[in-house]
Amino acid sequence: MRVLQIIDSLRSGGAEQMAVSYANALSGKIEGSYLCCTRREGLLNAKIAKEVGYVFLNKKHSFDLKAFLKLRRFVVKNEIDLLQAHSTSWFLAVMLKITLCEVKLVWHDHYGRELKNRPAYPLKAFSGFLDGVISVNPDLKNWALDTLKAKKVIFFKNFLPSISLERGAKLNGENDLKIICVANFRPQKDHLTLLKAFQRLLLSTKEKVSLHLIGKDNQDEYSEKVQQFIREHALKDVHIYGEQESIGFLLDQADIAVLSSSSEGLPVALLEYGRAGLPVVCTNVGQCEEVIGGFGKLVEPEEPNALMKALLQYVNNEQQRSQDARNFQQKVLSEYSEELIIPQVIRFMQSL
Repeated sequence: MRVLQIIDSLRSGGAEQMAVSYANALSGKIEGSYLCCTRREGLLNAKIAKEVGYVFLNKKHSFDLKAFLKLRRFVVKNEIDLLQAHSTSWFLAVMLKITLCEVKLVWHDHYGRELKNRPAYPLKAFSGFLDGVISVNPDLKNWALDTLKAKKVIFFKNFLPSISLERGAKLNGENDLKIICVANFRPQKDHLTLLKAFQRLLLSTKEKVSLHLIGKDNQDEYSEKVQQFIREHALKDVHIYGEQESIGFLLDQADIAVLSSSSEGLPVALLEYGRAGLPVVCTNVGQCEEVIGGFGKLVEPEEPNALMKALLQYVNNEQQRSQDARNFQQKVLSEYSEELIIPQVIRFMQSL
């Protein structure tokens, strides 16, 4: 079996990390593993294993014929059996399926927003071309079963992405208790609630605490709101680092990890927090409650006071931090490993 992952970008988002992780994990376990980036390369290029066949399309728009033909030639030349299209790359994969009907097509759904507002069109109209759907949580699986015409729908947990052992940026603050948040600057990640909680935390503890924000900054309206809040409230203990490659190295320097998202699927950052052995505070969205399993602090989204109180409990209680961190790490390593998930995925692909 030869499988091609298709993803629109190789910047450091959750879906992008999983596309690379799937390509790397499948290499050596099947006849051939390949990865296609359609629109924009990024830091994750360096994470692609040398055994993985790679193609970049430099696609400019939805109906870019040159990019489509380049991908079609790549699929034919490498005798690809199955396309695994992640998130928004499904349309290009469907067009390819129409011209190469013997190729199987699986859509991998990483959607992390509120499902009640999710538009079904035009995906529903083309969903008859999907041989299978992989959903990253049960709600997405149910949505696919109710909405799409795919032949098979299955839920697979995200698994831990391959770890980087390289050194990277050093977190600011020599003797601070460091709170870290790994989340690209998007409205769904709700940095403003986190900043409000952190502002109140500073007034509620005598500890020296700092907040470290890691993630891609699009320099857009949302980003400006975050920056403006920091300026207006003189939050000099908030540090922004932008997109970073060596996430594991950064997490090793932190004391507490946080996610303040208003919506999620199954956040890869949460798995990375667990592997790093950090105590976690996060909002009760998507699969976060199941991932944490009682070994962390869970609060409702868009509630800065609740988020502050949860953070404060960890700031003031080192023993609880250590105990929850150990238990959470053990849970993540035992339930979200590549060795556990990938054999199940291969069996599903073979069944198609």
